[in-house]
Amino acid sequence: MNRTTRLASTSLILAAAAAMGACSGYGTTPAPSSSSAGAGAGAAPPPPGGQCNAQPAQGVVGQSSTSTVVESARARSGAQMARILRPGQMITKEFNAQRLNLEVDANGRILAVTCG
Repeated sequence: MNRTTRLASTSLILAAAAAMGACSGYGTTPAPSSSSAGAGAGAAPPPPGGQCNAQPAQGVVGQSSTSTVVESARARSGAQMARILRPGQMITKEFNAQRLNLEVDANGRILAVTCG
């Protein structure tokens, strides 16, 4: 392989890696910093270690998936991140015990709350 071909191959690989890295946070809601954490009065304490428990977040089913509602559901579930799953959207299938999934309809109304 000559120097020009090797340089072009390396540049292509680096560009692809950079593009993938730029997309890695799409559809997720990051956990707030500890200074802004505060789950509100009467809220059940989140599970230890950032493990998701969808049961406490079931109250958002039927609501619009605004950032406030998504963050409230994430905090109640104890998950470290949340993602909105829209109809027809391609998603990764790996299970992540620290992630809350909010399935929504075409209007953004929450249909289901699961972990993974």
